[in-house]
Amino acid sequence: MKSIAVFCGANKGTQPWFEAAARELGHTLAQRGIKVVFGGGSVGLMGVLADAVLEAGGPITGIITHQLHGLELGHPGVKDMVHVETMSERRVLLMRETDGIITLPGGYGSMDEHFEALTLAQLHQYRKPIGLLNVHGYYDPLVQMLDNMVENGFLRAQNRELCIVSDTIDDLLARMSDYEYNALPKWH
Repeated sequence: MKSIAVFCGANKGTQPWFEAAARELGHTLAQRGIKVVFGGGSVGLMGVLADAVLEAGGPITGIITHQLHGLELGHPGVKDMVHVETMSERRVLLMRETDGIITLPGGYGSMDEHFEALTLAQLHQYRKPIGLLNVHGYYDPLVQMLDNMVENGFLRAQNRELCIVSDTIDDLLARMSDYEYNALPKWH
Protein backbone atom coordinates (compact mmCIF):
# COMPACT_ATOMS: atom_id res chain seq x y z
CA MET A 1 0.00 0.00 0.00
CA LYS A 2 1.34 3.37 -1.02
CA SER A 3 -1.44 5.56 0.37
CA ILE A 4 -4.17 5.25 2.98
CA ALA A 5 -7.18 7.44 3.67
CA VAL A 6 -7.68 7.99 7.38
CA PHE A 7 -11.13 8.90 8.67
CA CYS A 8 -11.12 10.29 12.21
CA GLY A 9 -12.77 12.68 14.58
CA ALA A 10 -12.72 16.46 14.50
CA ASN A 11 -12.58 16.12 18.29
CA LYS A 12 -9.92 14.41 20.40
CA GLY A 13 -12.36 12.44 22.54
CA THR A 14 -12.37 12.22 26.31
CA GLN A 15 -9.57 9.71 26.82
CA PRO A 16 -5.83 10.21 26.19
CA TRP A 17 -5.49 6.92 24.31
CA PHE A 18 -7.47 8.24 21.33
CA GLU A 19 -4.92 10.99 20.75
CA ALA A 20 -2.08 8.53 21.37
CA ALA A 21 -3.49 6.15 18.73
CA ALA A 22 -3.80 8.94 16.14
CA ARG A 23 -0.22 10.01 16.84
CA GLU A 24 1.06 6.41 16.63
CA LEU A 25 -0.81 5.79 13.37
CA GLY A 26 0.61 8.97 11.83
CA HIS A 27 4.16 8.08 12.85
CA THR A 28 3.79 4.47 11.71
CA LEU A 29 2.43 5.35 8.28
CA ALA A 30 5.11 8.02 7.77
CA GLN A 31 7.90 5.65 8.82
CA ARG A 32 6.62 3.06 6.35
CA GLY A 33 6.51 5.64 3.57
CA ILE A 34 2.73 5.37 3.22
CA LYS A 35 1.08 8.60 2.14
CA VAL A 36 -1.77 9.75 4.40
CA VAL A 37 -4.84 11.31 2.83
CA PHE A 38 -7.18 12.83 5.39
CA GLY A 39 -9.95 15.40 5.85
CA GLY A 40 -7.54 18.33 5.99
CA GLY A 41 -8.45 19.55 9.45
CA SER A 42 -6.22 21.00 12.13
CA VAL A 43 -8.54 20.09 15.00
CA GLY A 44 -9.24 16.89 16.90
CA LEU A 45 -7.72 13.59 15.91
CA MET A 46 -7.32 14.90 12.35
CA GLY A 47 -4.91 17.54 13.61
CA VAL A 48 -3.06 15.06 15.83
CA LEU A 49 -2.69 12.62 12.92
CA ALA A 50 -1.44 15.33 10.55
CA ASP A 51 1.01 16.70 13.13
CA ALA A 52 2.44 13.21 13.66
CA VAL A 53 2.87 12.57 9.93
CA LEU A 54 4.55 15.94 9.47
CA GLU A 55 6.83 15.40 12.51
CA ALA A 56 7.95 12.08 11.04
CA GLY A 57 8.53 13.63 7.60
CA GLY A 58 5.85 11.58 5.86
CA PRO A 59 3.78 12.49 2.82
CA ILE A 60 0.30 13.85 3.52
CA THR A 61 -2.59 15.29 1.53
CA GLY A 62 -5.62 17.03 2.98
CA ILE A 63 -9.00 17.22 1.30
CA ILE A 64 -11.21 19.90 2.80
CA THR A 65 -14.37 21.75 1.83
CA HIS A 66 -14.25 25.47 1.14
CA GLN A 67 -16.69 25.93 4.04
CA LEU A 68 -14.46 24.19 6.58
CA HIS A 69 -11.37 25.94 5.26
CA GLY A 70 -13.23 29.27 5.57
CA LEU A 71 -13.83 28.51 9.25
CA GLU A 72 -10.02 28.34 9.59
CA LEU A 73 -10.11 24.61 10.28
CA GLY A 74 -7.65 23.65 7.54
CA HIS A 75 -4.28 22.38 8.78
CA PRO A 76 -1.72 25.13 8.07
CA GLY A 77 1.23 22.70 7.97
CA VAL A 78 -0.22 20.52 5.21
CA LYS A 79 0.99 22.02 1.94
CA ASP A 80 -0.81 19.54 -0.34
CA MET A 81 -4.39 20.66 0.35
CA VAL A 82 -7.24 20.01 -2.08
CA HIS A 83 -10.33 22.23 -1.75
CA VAL A 84 -13.76 20.90 -2.76
CA GLU A 85 -17.33 22.19 -2.57
CA THR A 86 -19.11 19.36 -0.75
CA MET A 87 -18.54 16.61 1.79
CA SER A 88 -19.63 14.14 -0.89
CA GLU A 89 -16.82 15.30 -3.20
CA ARG A 90 -14.43 15.03 -0.26
CA ARG A 91 -15.40 11.40 0.43
CA VAL A 92 -15.05 10.46 -3.24
CA LEU A 93 -11.53 11.90 -3.43
CA LEU A 94 -10.50 10.36 -0.10
CA MET A 95 -11.43 6.92 -1.41
CA ARG A 96 -10.30 7.35 -5.01
CA GLU A 97 -6.79 8.56 -4.27
CA THR A 98 -5.81 5.79 -1.83
CA ASP A 99 -5.07 2.07 -1.58
CA GLY A 100 -7.22 1.53 1.51
CA ILE A 101 -8.99 3.14 4.45
CA ILE A 102 -8.43 3.21 8.19
CA THR A 103 -11.09 4.65 10.47
CA LEU A 104 -9.96 5.88 13.87
CA PRO A 105 -12.47 6.80 16.59
CA GLY A 106 -14.80 9.58 15.51
CA GLY A 107 -18.39 10.71 15.31
CA TYR A 108 -21.02 11.12 12.61
CA GLY A 109 -18.59 12.23 9.90
CA SER A 110 -16.22 9.32 10.45
CA MET A 111 -19.10 6.84 10.51
CA ASP A 112 -20.59 8.37 7.36
CA GLU A 113 -17.29 7.96 5.54
CA HIS A 114 -16.67 4.45 6.90
CA PHE A 115 -20.12 3.13 6.04
CA GLU A 116 -20.16 4.72 2.59
CA ALA A 117 -16.94 2.84 1.84
CA LEU A 118 -18.47 -0.42 3.11
CA THR A 119 -21.63 0.17 1.09
CA LEU A 120 -19.61 0.82 -2.05
CA ALA A 121 -17.56 -2.32 -1.35
CA GLN A 122 -20.76 -4.36 -1.03
CA LEU A 123 -21.87 -2.92 -4.39
CA HIS A 124 -18.49 -3.83 -6.00
CA GLN A 125 -17.62 -0.16 -6.51
CA TYR A 126 -14.76 -0.10 -3.97
CA ARG A 127 -12.44 -3.11 -3.80
CA LYS A 128 -9.76 -1.94 -1.38
CA PRO A 129 -9.29 -2.83 2.30
CA ILE A 130 -11.43 -0.95 4.83
CA GLY A 131 -9.96 -1.05 8.33
CA LEU A 132 -11.44 -0.09 11.66
CA LEU A 133 -8.90 0.64 14.41
CA ASN A 134 -10.69 -0.40 17.58
CA VAL A 135 -8.82 1.78 20.10
CA HIS A 136 -9.46 0.54 23.68
CA GLY A 137 -12.71 -1.11 22.58
CA TYR A 138 -14.22 2.12 21.24
CA TYR A 139 -15.86 0.26 18.37
CA ASP A 140 -16.92 -2.84 20.35
CA PRO A 141 -20.62 -1.81 20.26
CA LEU A 142 -20.38 -1.17 16.51
CA VAL A 143 -18.71 -4.53 15.88
CA GLN A 144 -21.45 -6.15 17.95
CA MET A 145 -24.04 -4.33 15.83
CA LEU A 146 -22.42 -5.60 12.61
CA ASP A 147 -22.56 -9.14 13.99
CA ASN A 148 -26.18 -8.54 15.01
CA MET A 149 -26.96 -7.51 11.42
CA VAL A 150 -25.58 -10.86 10.26
CA GLU A 151 -27.50 -12.83 12.93
CA ASN A 152 -30.75 -11.12 11.96
CA GLY A 153 -30.35 -11.50 8.20
CA PHE A 154 -29.64 -7.89 7.23
CA LEU A 155 -26.00 -8.43 6.31
CA ARG A 156 -24.39 -11.50 4.79
CA ALA A 157 -21.49 -12.95 6.77
CA GLN A 158 -19.19 -12.77 3.75
CA ASN A 159 -19.94 -9.06 3.34
CA ARG A 160 -19.44 -8.52 7.07
CA GLU A 161 -15.80 -9.43 6.40
CA LEU A 162 -15.43 -6.31 4.23
CA CYS A 163 -14.83 -4.44 7.50
CA ILE A 164 -11.40 -5.42 8.89
CA VAL A 165 -11.32 -4.79 12.64
CA SER A 166 -8.20 -4.79 14.81
CA ASP A 167 -7.04 -3.39 18.13
CA THR A 168 -3.48 -2.72 16.94
CA ILE A 169 -1.99 -0.73 14.09
CA ASP A 170 0.56 -3.38 13.06
CA ASP A 171 -2.06 -6.14 12.90
CA LEU A 172 -4.50 -3.92 11.01
CA LEU A 173 -1.88 -2.92 8.44
CA ALA A 174 -0.77 -6.54 7.99
CA ARG A 175 -4.35 -7.69 7.46
CA MET A 176 -4.99 -4.83 5.04
CA SER A 177 -1.85 -5.71 3.08
CA ASP A 178 -3.03 -9.32 2.77
CA TYR A 179 -6.60 -8.32 1.89
CA GLU A 180 -8.36 -9.95 -1.04
CA TYR A 181 -11.66 -8.43 -2.08
CA ASN A 182 -14.41 -11.04 -1.73
CA ALA A 183 -17.87 -9.48 -1.60
CA LEU A 184 -20.84 -11.58 -2.58
CA PRO A 185 -22.05 -11.11 -6.16
CA LYS A 186 -25.48 -10.27 -4.67
CA TRP A 187 -26.08 -9.11 -1.12
CA HIS A 188 -29.71 -10.23 -0.78
